Amino acid sequence: MPAETDLMALMRGAEPVVAKAAATLVEMQRAPRATARKELRDIVTDADLAAERVVIDGLKALTPGATILSEERGFSGAASASRWIVDPLDGTINYATGLPWFSVSAAYHDGGEALVGLIESPLADIRGRYVRGAVATVNGKPVRVSDTRALADAVVSVILTSHYQPDEVRMAAAIIERLGSAVRGVRIVVSGALEMTWIATGQLDAFVSVKADLVSHAAAMPLVHAAGGRVTTVAGADSRFDDLQKIASNGHIHDELLRLLQEIAL
Repeated sequence: MPAETDLMALMRGAEPVVAKAAATLVEMQRAPRATARKELRDIVTDADLAAERVVIDGLKALTPGATILSEERGFSGAASASRWIVDPLDGTINYATGLPWFSVSAAYHDGGEALVGLIESPLADIRGRYVRGAVATVNGKPVRVSDTRALADAVVSVILTSHYQPDEVRMAAAIIERLGSAVRGVRIVVSGALEMTWIATGQLDAFVSVKADLVSHAAAMPLVHAAGGRVTTVAGADSRFDDLQKIASNGHIHDELLRLLQEIAL
C-alpha cells in the first residue's frame, strides 16, 4: 500500500486533472447540450463524455498501472490492480438544465479502501480533498459534521431520480412522506458526492439513497467518516462503495434515522 507521502503526491497530481474536467463542464454548460437517453428517463450528455475523457486520460498518465472505473466507460485495466473510481459528472440532469448542483469526483482505492478522494463542484464552490490519515478538508478547512442531535431538527436530502423503476419511485416517495412529518426539512438535490460533502461540512445533516450507483459516492464517503459521520445500509451495516444503499448522516441522528427508515419496511 502506498506511503502517506506517495498518497499526498497522488492527490496533488490528480488535482489539476479534476479541476480541468470541472472547468470543461462549466464552459460547456453555457452552450446547448447534446443528450442521449440511458436507463428509463436518465440521460448522458456530451459534457459527461468530454469530462470523462479529461479525467481518464489524466489519471492514466498519472498512474499507468491503475484500473479506472468510470460511470460511462465502465472498467478499464486489470481487475486486481489498485483503481480509480470516477464520476466525471455527478448530477447530469441538474447540469443539463442549468442548475449548479453537479460535481466531478475521483477516488483512489487499494485493497477495497479509499486512500485518496477529490470532489470538485465548481458552481457550488466546493473542493473536497481526502488522503487517508493526512487530509480531510473542504475548501482547505478540516471537515466536521453538524451538531444536530435530534431528527426533528435535521435537514435531510433524499435521492429521487429518473432512472428509478416504479417500485423505487414509490419507495423514495414513502421515505419523503415519512421524513416530511419527522424532520425540519427534506431536500432533493441528486448529486450524491456533493450532498455527502455537505454532510462532512455540517451544511446537511443526513442523506438517504436506496439505489446508489457505484461511482458517485466513492470520493465523498471517506470525508463523511473523517468528519465524524456514518454511512450505512438501512440495516445499519457499514456501507461499502459498491452497496446500493447509502444512508449518511452526522452520526448523532443516525440510529433515529435508521429506525424511521426501517418502519417503512424498505
